[in-house]
Amino acid sequence: MTESTRQARPARRAQGWPLLLLLLALCYAVAAVGGLAASDAGSTYRSLDRPAWAPPPWLFGPVWTVLYATIAVSAWLVLRRRPLAESRAEAALWGTQLALNLAWTPLFFGAGEYGLAFLDICLLLAALAATMLLFRRRSTAAFLLLVPYALWVTYAAALNLAIWRLNT
Repeated sequence: MTESTRQARPARRAQGWPLLLLLLALCYAVAAVGGLAASDAGSTYRSLDRPAWAPPPWLFGPVWTVLYATIAVSAWLVLRRRPLAESRAEAALWGTQLALNLAWTPLFFGAGEYGLAFLDICLLLAALAATMLLFRRRSTAAFLLLVPYALWVTYAAALNLAIWRLNT
């Protein structure tokens, strides 16, 4: 290993931590904006006709807190390895799924548009699947970190559909 290679590695790692903090901030900003857009989500959820398999309202906060961290770390594992110019597709798909994630809460809880929310969550699943496929090429760990998110969003899509059907 040359001297320049040894010096480049620590510098690259040092640049990686600010990126991780930025990605975490973006994910938790999505959570915060979603929370502001639907501040009465808990009472709205409790007032809806729900299937017997619907989770209790208190479960969503802890689950999403963990999932947003895994979403950020997954992107970090992929984006820290290459210059952004070489990771545009991965970054664009990751951003797309995050934007669709952001749109769901205001559609479902803020506007009560359960059908549009279901369309949004289906688009989110498609964008997430594409993101996972691209991420898998770069990092198996990044792919695996998105699996719980994909499972939860699939469950949420089924719940969204059931609530839409029960409340229209």
